[in-house]
Amino acid sequence: MLVTTKAIVISAIKYGEADLIVRCFTEEAGLKSYILQRILKSKKGKLRTAMFQPASQLELVAVHKDKGTLESIREAKVIQPYVSLHTDVLKSSVVLFLSEMLRNAIQEEEENRALYAFLEHAFLWFDLHEQTANFHLLFLLELTKYLGFYPDTSELHQPHFNLETGIFEPVEHFYSISEENLNTLKLLLGINFDALFTIKLNQKRRADFINMLLAYYELHLHGFKKPKSLAVLSSLFN
Repeated sequence: MLVTTKAIVISAIKYGEADLIVRCFTEEAGLKSYILQRILKSKKGKLRTAMFQPASQLELVAVHKDKGTLESIREAKVIQPYVSLHTDVLKSSVVLFLSEMLRNAIQEEEENRALYAFLEHAFLWFDLHEQTANFHLLFLLELTKYLGFYPDTSELHQPHFNLETGIFEPVEHFYSISEENLNTLKLLLGINFDALFTIKLNQKRRADFINMLLAYYELHLHGFKKPKSLAVLSSLFN
């Protein structure tokens, strides 16, 4: 079936000498993987390797056979050119980390327009703003809304948060967090990206919170793997 859809690139991996396998989250069909044959050797084709950088926002004309195999792309065009996302070293490193997180976290091939709208808005916001040191923290927390395990805030006043249940509780358990990670979590819950500048965290608090979030993802997503790019991101923030 020939489909025209908006798509956000999650990853592009070299396959053989000349091909790319590109994974995208599409507005019309959710997660899709495409093979772009001979794109690394072609100088005259309509498709260009530069189009398929992580977080690129495209319009695709694609053939979806929906048989669990690699799909194909007929046409692609960039619909949201970025100003800084792929040229600023720190931002591009954050994008690589978040793209790896998305690759590990999004597992279903099904339409999810709310998730698509969130990703579309988040990456555009990140591209256009300068005070973004805590962007990836709020991004990963907000992402849990669309993955089904956003923290239950009905008992927000309680002194512990249980990573296993996603609930704030009065009593400490094995998977409970408290003190600084708890305070950071409460600061981030319920705010939007425009309010990020009000939250001041040092490098250690930021790193501790990321590790806590990764543990939260591991508990709630079967087979989730910690991203290898975290080490690069940590060294840059240092």
